[in-house]
Amino acid sequence: QVQLVESGGGLVQSGGSLRLSCAASGRTFSCYAMGWFRQAPGKERELVAAITWSAWSGGSTYYADSVKGRFTISRDNAKSTVNLQMNSLLPEDTAAYYCAATESTRWEQLQTYNYWGQGTQVTVSS
Repeated sequence: QVQLVESGGGLVQSGGSLRLSCAASGRTFSCYAMGWFRQAPGKERELVAAITWSAWSGGSTYYADSVKGRFTISRDNAKSTVNLQMNSLLPEDTAAYYCAATESTRWEQLQTYNYWGQGTQVTVSS
């Protein structure tokens, strides 16, 4: 099917930056979009950003209001990767970040994502 592996997480100070990467393999041609989710302890998983994935589609993007202007999602279909550049990080951004893929055109809805990576931890100190 589709395998996803995240990397790039770590510990940074408030105001710092991190770049997360997701390497995709398998039947990626069937995916409509790729997204980044995050989940903090005691909170529900939320969609942070997403981008349409198919090579024949445009790179439309979605961002949660909480990260607009600070995070940027990008894709590289040739390398089968999707990245999340995170700037001006805040302690509230601390969470496990997951890369996910959906075959659905309802790509702004987290419940449609059926392929998931193992996650990478992002910790922002105050």
